[in-house]
Amino acid sequence: MARTISTRSSKSPIPVIIGAGITEQWYFSHLRDLLNLRVKIRPRYFGTEDIKQLDKKISQVVNEGSIAICVFDADTSEFDETEKSKVTALKKKYASKKNVVLCDSLPSLEYWFLLHYEDTNKHFANSHTAEIELRSFIPQYEKTESFLQNHKWVDDMTTDGKLEAAVNRAKKYETATGSYSNVYQAIELLTPIK
Repeated sequence: MARTISTRSSKSPIPVIIGAGITEQWYFSHLRDLLNLRVKIRPRYFGTEDIKQLDKKISQVVNEGSIAICVFDADTSEFDETEKSKVTALKKKYASKKNVVLCDSLPSLEYWFLLHYEDTNKHFANSHTAEIELRSFIPQYEKTESFLQNHKWVDDMTTDGKLEAAVNRAKKYETATGSYSNVYQAIELLTPIK
């Protein structure tokens, strides 16, 4: 009599997006739907800019056997030494971990969005100044539920090679002074764009 052997799927773990707020949540939700990405987006993994809380969420995702993609703004670390130390410690802690991707942007995620339209790494004093510049390309842009829930703004950023351009621009400015965004690392992990 033959034994029944239970086998587990050998599929790689599904990456989980961890983010600081609703902008990150809606952006990656729309990307997932528009590009048919294999990624988990759960409200419980969003809603805090606190590095300690982000670290807890990263640990939770990693302990569950998934890949953690943590998207957050680095603007406060630029003028607050305590925050800068926390961000530096977080980056050091996960530097060699293959199952953690830290996607910080200076000043904010809006700079990443701007890279879809403009080749720049000028220094933006804060997220508000990056938002103002972004509105020259997305005039209605607002960090509100009513704007963010409509997928059109993300759809526009994925057409006509804009996403690929943003990835290439972000890579170009990765080690330069001025604004930067590491969100391209999440895009490369989740999509075939190289």
